[in-house]
Amino acid sequence: MSLVIIFVWQKNLLISLLFLVFFGSIEAVYFSAAVVKVPQGGWAPIALALVFMSVMYVWHYGTRRKYMFDLQNKVSMKWILNLGPSLGIMRVPGIGLIYTELVTGVPAIFSHFVTNLPAFHQVLVFVCVKSVPVPYVPTDERYLIGRIGPKEYRMYRCIVRYGYKDVQKDDENFENHLLMSIAKFIQMEAEEAASSGSYESSTEGRMAVVHTIDTTGTGLVVRDSIDDAAAGTSLSLTRSSKSEMLRSLQSIYEQESGGSLSRRRRVRFQISEEERIDLQVRDELSDLLQAKEAGVAYIIGHSYVKARKNSSFLKTFGINYAYSFLRKNCRGPSVTLHIPHISLIEVGMIYYV
Repeated sequence: MSLVIIFVWQKNLLISLLFLVFFGSIEAVYFSAAVVKVPQGGWAPIALALVFMSVMYVWHYGTRRKYMFDLQNKVSMKWILNLGPSLGIMRVPGIGLIYTELVTGVPAIFSHFVTNLPAFHQVLVFVCVKSVPVPYVPTDERYLIGRIGPKEYRMYRCIVRYGYKDVQKDDENFENHLLMSIAKFIQMEAEEAASSGSYESSTEGRMAVVHTIDTTGTGLVVRDSIDDAAAGTSLSLTRSSKSEMLRSLQSIYEQESGGSLSRRRRVRFQISEEERIDLQVRDELSDLLQAKEAGVAYIIGHSYVKARKNSSFLKTFGINYAYSFLRKNCRGPSVTLHIPHISLIEVGMIYYV
């Protein structure tokens, strides 16, 4: 807590020292009293504290090792560039949101997925949800957007930032906010390219904070698909792109979820005809809107963490049994991230750490 006061709250060092001395002396008195009373049963709170500390250490160690595995096994940009714009696979209509803990690079689950099922969505967005050391992140500054590879690859990165006091609740308009953020990023990138006199592809790692209050600067206009009298015409593309089976499954899912999905405000985006938009930007926005109309799929990794064969007994027990037990009894990432089950795809993968 003393370190949090200094580095996160950025308070005076003296305040941190006073906090440490005051509460540290109280903790020292209680701990010394428990140690003195061990023969009379004072070992119970110490043993309980050791159990809780062991649980937290095992969880931290396992999570850290899993993150390091992802970091060390990232897909190289050279491999992606060698595949070409189609990525060497069949690009199907729709947007694929690939959730990862990495803020740079492409996670290993992507190559694992395309190796076993050589088909992926027309537009790919790698989504990373991060907590930052500030109390709150304004809603209009929550999305950090970037591009992966050349423009024709249609691959983007989105970092969703939350403060340590923000509540990560279910965002009903997440898909719409993400679409507007990417559209605004495309416009910003084109304006910068025009000012520099070139329209070259962005380099990997370039990110920009995108404000998502409204559609200003995105080149898009919003149409309400519920109150619009021509709603049937506006949704014809979506309906024709989905099979009868998928539509029936979605209606059943909405009924089982209490109709909350059907009560959400449905909107449809169109490219603004009033704004002067570059031809290449218009093509990219058109591909983005067509993919959105076809549907959005959420892709996450269903990982199994295992210790290597040459690991010590303590590490093997901690990873294969203790950490595995904790993961099985904790909420899954799909629940934590509020991902709709009807659109969820889980990619199974074994992590040898």
